[in-house]
Amino acid sequence: MGNIIASLDIGGESLKLVTADITKNKLNILNISEVPSKGIKNGLLDNPQLLISSLKELFKNAEEVLGLPIKKVIVNVPSNNAKFISSEGLTTITNEEKIVKGVDIVRAMQASIYNRIPKNYEVANIIPMIFKINEDNPITNPIDMYAETLTVKDVVAIVPKKNIYPVVKCLESIGISVIDVTLSSVGDFYEMKNEKMMREVGAIINLGEQTSVISIFNKGVITNTEVINLGGQNIDNDISFIYKVTKSDANKLKKNLALASNRMAKASESDIVINKLGEEIKVNQYELSEIVESRLIEMLNLIKKQINLLTKKEISYIIFTGGVTELVDFDIILDEVFGKNAKVYETDTLGARSNKYSTALGMIKYYNSKLELRNKSFRIFTNDEIEELSGKRKKINISENSLLGKIFGYFFDN
Repeated sequence: MGNIIASLDIGGESLKLVTADITKNKLNILNISEVPSKGIKNGLLDNPQLLISSLKELFKNAEEVLGLPIKKVIVNVPSNNAKFISSEGLTTITNEEKIVKGVDIVRAMQASIYNRIPKNYEVANIIPMIFKINEDNPITNPIDMYAETLTVKDVVAIVPKKNIYPVVKCLESIGISVIDVTLSSVGDFYEMKNEKMMREVGAIINLGEQTSVISIFNKGVITNTEVINLGGQNIDNDISFIYKVTKSDANKLKKNLALASNRMAKASESDIVINKLGEEIKVNQYELSEIVESRLIEMLNLIKKQINLLTKKEISYIIFTGGVTELVDFDIILDEVFGKNAKVYETDTLGARSNKYSTALGMIKYYNSKLELRNKSFRIFTNDEIEELSGKRKKINISENSLLGKIFGYFFDN
């Protein structure tokens, strides 16, 4: 059994709580809970009481499935007005053996941010680029090496305190401890990353419900990001206005009937809805897809311009993720605007095969990488709770023949 981690993705359309076990670098989902998001506007907390209500429902649903409460999570924080600082920190190795331990890495990274964070900002991520032992050649992981001193060069992502503390306060009010925070884009990168991406400069774009987040990564390190207030809800607004239907019905039409490009759309495919005037109207796929395509082209062209503003370096990859990319034929419209230089990511984790989960999955992988760097393990449950979760104490009603029972048995009995 490896690290057991829970991540909370606070999105504009929904809250997603993912609990997973990571063993031998393989992520295995134990549970996903999802509820509609309330109290969030343009990615930021707008109404704490509404968010608290959604959070209570979310964690209650997870507990009903797992049989145990989740009390510790990592959570994403908004990238609005984020800044990035290149920094360096040094620490002396003080243990008798002069062997680098996880605590030394933490001290070096703490030294890199000392007196460097503006008063109204807080650290969201510290991403190490290289380490040096005794000011010698760069290395990637100094754990268990002999050293007198340890130096780290890193990039520190900071965001306004208002992006972090109100959300943390809401979670603490319902008894949930936040063990770490991270930018959503960092989560997306860790979900997608491969050796090639760790050597190149690229862009990752998350098309969400309320906002789209464009981020630049240089050799695995986030260097710039921008949030634009355009997302899936703008498509819903267009459909709602043109057909005079509710936002809820517009969203259903978008997801169930529309195509991202009208190239493959058919006028013969249609759906019947009741508009706000109480009239029954027939919506055909071709006309609906034209509306969706028009808005998507506007969004993608704006994103293309934003990428050019965020970096002057040559871009090797452009990857799109987020709930909007799940629209049928999104890849067609993406190719029309960006050409072959861009692609849609496909989340393929068993139990979470939708791009709306890419951030939550990547956050778990990111936190696990931090644990590995510090040579630590972590579980949100105690040993007694794990025994209870696995059914050894028979306190929860999970059949050994059910899929959930087999998963628990595999993770916790071997």
